[in-house]
Amino acid sequence: MHDKLLKPYNPSETEGRIYELWEKSGHFAPEGTGEPFTILMPPTNANGSLHAGHGLVMTIEDIMTRYKRMRGFKTLWLPGLDHAGFETQVVYEKKLEKEGRSRFDIPREDLYKEIFDFTLENSKNIKSQIRSMGASCDWSREKFTLDPDIIQTVYKTFKKLYDDGLVYRGKRIVSWCPKHQTSFSDLEIKDEERTEKYYYLKYGPFVISTSRPETKFGDKYVVMHPDDNRYKQYKHGQKLKLEWINGEIEAMVIKDVAVDQEFGTGVMTITPWHDSADFEIARRHNLDMERVIDLRGKLLPIAGEFAGQHITKAREAIVEKLTSKGLVEKIDEGYKHTVHTCYKCGTLIEPQVMPQWFVKMQPLAKLALEKIKSDEIKYIPDHYEKVTTHWLENILDWNISRQIVWGIPIPAKICDSCGEGYVDLENTLEKCKCGEKLHKDTDTFDTWFSSSQWPFAALGYPNGDAKTFYPTDVMETAGEIIFFWVTRMILLSLYATGKVPFQTVYLHGLVLDAKGQKMSKSKGNVINPLDYTAKYGTDAFRMGLVIGNTPGTSLALSDGKIKVYKNFANKLWNITRYVQGRITNHELRITNEGEYKNEFTDKLSELTKEVTLDMDNYRFYLAAEKLYHFTWHEFADKYIEESKSKDDPETLNTMFHVLCSILKLLHPFMPFVTEEIWGIIHPHAQKEGKLLMIEPWPIQSQL
Repeated sequence: MHDKLLKPYNPSETEGRIYELWEKSGHFAPEGTGEPFTILMPPTNANGSLHAGHGLVMTIEDIMTRYKRMRGFKTLWLPGLDHAGFETQVVYEKKLEKEGRSRFDIPREDLYKEIFDFTLENSKNIKSQIRSMGASCDWSREKFTLDPDIIQTVYKTFKKLYDDGLVYRGKRIVSWCPKHQTSFSDLEIKDEERTEKYYYLKYGPFVISTSRPETKFGDKYVVMHPDDNRYKQYKHGQKLKLEWINGEIEAMVIKDVAVDQEFGTGVMTITPWHDSADFEIARRHNLDMERVIDLRGKLLPIAGEFAGQHITKAREAIVEKLTSKGLVEKIDEGYKHTVHTCYKCGTLIEPQVMPQWFVKMQPLAKLALEKIKSDEIKYIPDHYEKVTTHWLENILDWNISRQIVWGIPIPAKICDSCGEGYVDLENTLEKCKCGEKLHKDTDTFDTWFSSSQWPFAALGYPNGDAKTFYPTDVMETAGEIIFFWVTRMILLSLYATGKVPFQTVYLHGLVLDAKGQKMSKSKGNVINPLDYTAKYGTDAFRMGLVIGNTPGTSLALSDGKIKVYKNFANKLWNITRYVQGRITNHELRITNEGEYKNEFTDKLSELTKEVTLDMDNYRFYLAAEKLYHFTWHEFADKYIEESKSKDDPETLNTMFHVLCSILKLLHPFMPFVTEEIWGIIHPHAQKEGKLLMIEPWPIQSQL
């Protein structure tokens, strides 16, 4: 009997030692001559710590990797960290606030260096946590989205898009956060339902309605549907003089089909600078646009006596003035509507018209739709294919400019005079075609623009590892970033390489708390994976994440569930102690299937086939559950119990063979305890480098 088996299994004494053994072995790197199998780890934010969602990512991807490695594939799981642009800068800004500092008071170069040092220091923590989850990724190939070669790839793609007419600098309406002082793409705003006052205002002979009277100072166009008979006496282009907030103005009638005749009075005024629908109407009719609100959310001189006031504070005073002038028809006190907010701070988004860099998405989407519809990419679960195609068919141009310091600088020069922008990788351009001097664009790329090039950039396309490992096999990530990241990776990878970046998209759902609620810091219900792994062991945590977790659905995680699999790890340990005790004085001849065939080895063979089929079809939740029940109920409760009075060679050899097979089958799910047991029952294995992690998968001899 091995001394270790005399004591209970202790994960805290085992896991660090086993991981060090794996890492030193070199087996995390691709080996052999088999077919390549590649997963790229979704680059984890270098500024933070692992949360339960990360734990699920590491678990599922490690299961895939370990399984394919045991099946003889030349397996690469490439780890990476993301500079995370705006996300990281927000984290650092909070740190600055606690220190009584502001990013707006720090020179750009100094702030960048501060965030860079902060990120590198934090990255040590996140990499240690990834290791603690048992991730068998190839650390020798680790990439960071600010590595010089990654930046050069991003620049090359940007230049190609520009040369092909797919990137342009345009003065268009964008979503703007007054707190963080940056624009966003349409995906980075959070919709929130609010109940507010809704105002019906007299606008000459019309009644218009709005929830934002503070924007109305520049409204000099009144718009109605051309088929609305209520207003047929008014002609397109007709001008009317009327009394408004700060005196008499001249308004122009505009007829446009975008007006909803059923909403309100069927008439509206437009504020093109601060509303996307109004902007499109103004652009269609070539109308003037006046800015009313500045980038800090304060009213400009056009607001007269209200200039300099923040819009949230000025609203009631503006309504009072409108009321005193007899221009308020009525006020609805309970108007429910959806507003756009910053997804990080909750500040009301203030649309602004400003020059930004945009990617024309429709031509890229067309290529992607062709590949998806021809089944070159498989989605798990498959309903995400429909979700993706619908988004691609209605895609908008992508604003990739961010007014932040942290990230990849946009390699461009801009002209303040005419607004023209030039991509200038060599930094040689000095003058615009209009003759005015150019200056460096101070914006950075949207972090999703760089990370959407991850599949080919991380592999050094078209050279290096890309020759063997691109396109990759699986992209596993959260379903909630299907548009942010997954679909954009398809678009940019197809454009840059001509190939789809991955064959399969595996999308998991959210990890919820024990009550089925979404985790958030404000609720105080965020699960730290390391708390669970310290208490129950990493293997138990991994099993708790996988069993019952079908792709695309959310998983409620509780102490009770994870404790079940801590007991299972202990059960496996106790089974080993029993089997080892039974066979100590017997010569073992059978460690592979085939020589002894009996009813129980037939059951094992059938289980192995089922589990292998589940693994090949990404049904990890089923495979793990089957292994749990077979090990505990079929092997321990039945076979071992029924064999206690038997001492014949066939029974003992069957017992040992089944244990070895179970360890192999369970290894992708519970790598630490299975590797530890393997080293105990094969005393020379670890010394000779014959680790369980590279043992052939049991079914191979039957293929």
